[in-house]
Amino acid sequence: MAHIGIDARLTYYRVGGISRYITALIAAYELHSPPHKLTILQSRKAEKPLSVRFSSASLWTPPHHRLERSALSIELWRHRLDLLHSPDFIAPHRGAKRHIITVHDLNFIHFPEYLTAESRHYYNGQIEASVARADHILANSQTTKDDLVAILDVPADNITVHLLAAEERFRPLSTAQTVDALRALELPDEYLLFVGTLEPRKNLAGLAKAYRDLKLELPDAPKLVVVGRLGWHYKQVLADVGALGMDEHILLRHAVSDEQLPAVYNRACAVVLPSFHEGFGLTALEAMACGAVPIVSQVGALHEIVGDVGALIDPQDHSTIATAIKRALTDSDWLAIQTRRALQRAAQFSWRKSARIVLDCYDSLLS
Repeated sequence: MAHIGIDARLTYYRVGGISRYITALIAAYELHSPPHKLTILQSRKAEKPLSVRFSSASLWTPPHHRLERSALSIELWRHRLDLLHSPDFIAPHRGAKRHIITVHDLNFIHFPEYLTAESRHYYNGQIEASVARADHILANSQTTKDDLVAILDVPADNITVHLLAAEERFRPLSTAQTVDALRALELPDEYLLFVGTLEPRKNLAGLAKAYRDLKLELPDAPKLVVVGRLGWHYKQVLADVGALGMDEHILLRHAVSDEQLPAVYNRACAVVLPSFHEGFGLTALEAMACGAVPIVSQVGALHEIVGDVGALIDPQDHSTIATAIKRALTDSDWLAIQTRRALQRAAQFSWRKSARIVLDCYDSLLS
């Protein structure tokens, strides 16, 4: 029986994003009963194990530390791992006999100006070494795989794409099931919705400009609700949005919980994601699983996720964003068709299917 380690330290420090990927993957593994010994490697500060089925081990090395790769190599030596999976792509120098990493995007290479100097130095300094060290690489979209091949010269055969999925709690809800969340967050009965970290890459300023133009044409357009934690350069993002003079029409909600988020998606007239680039776009998938219509960028991986559902926009041209939103607000027949198609599209994605692809990669490396 091979011994596989899953690096889950990040789940203690962050919620959403890669942490959600780690927890969803582990939960899906439990459905497959893999024929190996799996150990979930968590932070020593974690209060409870992420799995009741698999064993857990505590590690002292924090993620994203400048000495992480060396310190983690020392800590993992005693575990005698046959394979280590690093879901946050940064693998230790020597943590196991085989290494597999997940690369979620190369946004830090595409848009280095959107990161802090410290973060830019950290990510750019780690990616090439991690890719070179990995025996195999998982990419969560064809877009990310293409980037790895084109930018970092990774052989295509060394990359496996496994699309992610929305968790089961993201589903259509009745109006009654959403009332408590909307009341707690002080939200109106309907609104336009943006969900994402407040950082320049998400293009919230472009959305705000489009919304300003929309209000000139449709004064009764619903408010724009912005949900997301504060990210890199968030002060500049908020300053750019504030300069448009739309504060009374744009509602910022930084503290929406995971439990409240499905209700927030359900009551949205449309979910608008005008990012300059995304490696996957889980927000779009979660929105569709709730029956919300996506309006997303035509660049990056978002178009892979939504397919022919909703509308694609040019993130560099805010007039295309305004036009797409206007259709969602004024063409009820189109909106009804897109709602049905959104649910059908979301149903095609499965964490169980994604986990099976990853487990097959483990088996291939171990054999």
